Amino acid sequence: MDTLARFGVSLDRQLLVDFDRLIEQRKYTNRSEAIRDLIRDSLVGQEWNENKDTIATITFVYDHHVPDLSRKLTHIQHDFQGHIMAGMHVHLDHDHCLEVLVARGKGAAIRKIADALLSVKGVKHGKLTMTTTGKGLSV
Repeated sequence: MDTLARFGVSLDRQLLVDFDRLIEQRKYTNRSEAIRDLIRDSLVGQEWNENKDTIATITFVYDHHVPDLSRKLTHIQHDFQGHIMAGMHVHLDHDHCLEVLVARGKGAAIRKIADALLSVKGVKHGKLTMTTTGKGLSV
């Protein structure tokens, strides 16, 4: 960190009490670390809105007994080759599988991949988790 800037923040007392509770639950050493993470999270969200090069995981659970589902999911992944960097497949029980895919590309393209996968009949639950490549994001 080249320079350190200090600033004051005025908050409603109850909001500060709630924030301090959150800080304690998440094991932050101080308020500054927690505020830095909140700011970084907001900046990462902005990257997705600006359609910069981003990273995400697409996680979903599905019933592998649904006819033709595995083929459909694989076909969608092949349609987006170049964006899907890696995947992990886990057999949860006799009926259910978990897939975790790592995708890279513009935010809109990754959302399109997630929408295509999560909307397939037989996918029981899924989530797109957006993050950043880390480029240009200070510590």
